Amino acid sequence: MRPSDLLIPTPSGLYCPPADVHVDPVRPVERALITHAHSDHARAGHRQVLATAETLAIMAARYGDDFCETRQTAILGQTLGLGGVDVTFHPAGHVLGSAQIAFEAQGLRIVASGDYKRQADPTCLPFEPIRCDVFISEATFALPVFHHPDPRHEIGKLMDSLALFPERAHLVGAYSLGKAQRIIAMARQAGHQAPIYLHGAMEKVTRLYQDFGIELGALQLVRDVKPAVLAGAIVLCPPSAAQEVWSRKMPEPLSVYASGWMRIRARARQSGAELPLVISDHADWPDLQRSILETGCSELWVTHGQEDALVHWARSRGLKAQPLHMIGYGDEEGEEA
Repeated sequence: MRPSDLLIPTPSGLYCPPADVHVDPVRPVERALITHAHSDHARAGHRQVLATAETLAIMAARYGDDFCETRQTAILGQTLGLGGVDVTFHPAGHVLGSAQIAFEAQGLRIVASGDYKRQADPTCLPFEPIRCDVFISEATFALPVFHHPDPRHEIGKLMDSLALFPERAHLVGAYSLGKAQRIIAMARQAGHQAPIYLHGAMEKVTRLYQDFGIELGALQLVRDVKPAVLAGAIVLCPPSAAQEVWSRKMPEPLSVYASGWMRIRARARQSGAELPLVISDHADWPDLQRSILETGCSELWVTHGQEDALVHWARSRGLKAQPLHMIGYGDEEGEEA
């Protein structure tokens, strides 16, 4: 069996003909396998959806219970037979419930990673390298300039700023699914026990994290407190909200933006953040390389991001590599900003 017999790119997304399923399809299909619940990978309107319990719950919270006709829960590490293809979900380390999907038939294994990272994250299971013949990787930060620092160091900057400016509300712009909850959990690990305040847009997903046993401490909604209470507090909101009238009611708001793109000074200046934090839920350049090599793959397919650089690196290492030029996927951090 050739790799193209098992998985092929189509306008709807990656398609497995023997199993008749799509991976993270960008348009409604009969049968969809979803790697994680970010909106560029998880869309409503499919007839049948197979995903982890966490991903299904987040999709229901975002799109409503009728986001698909029927749904099935994928158990990590448990293999399902679909049309002669063994399909197994494995942790991806991206956000709560995120998974890589392995397809295996006639001795050939292809792993579709979705999005992934290798840095520690107290809110989701770590990435698990899966041995395979073909690895399908994202390439969001696939340029040598991207070396993400230790996220504990970046959270330390936020803690130092809180101590230095106790009269100012620290308005942290962060993506509503994954990034916001990770920042809360890391702040707790750093010893911050005071209530953390949420923009209303973050309430549903953050409560779901707690429902799945993620410890986030005391949380309150901004709308439920008087502005003076927010002095010296961490306030989480979507990046776009940091520039709205909503934020001007707070005591001397100090703008913070958490994103892997803050590694680029021009992007940091463009964001208008007084305190840019380089915290990403995607693998950086060294971790992309490490992850690919740890799979032992002989062939690399690159789905979205800085495809050319990663393909060039893989070929220089003797791997067969190609960009898939998939349309409809992007960086959730940049999109919400």
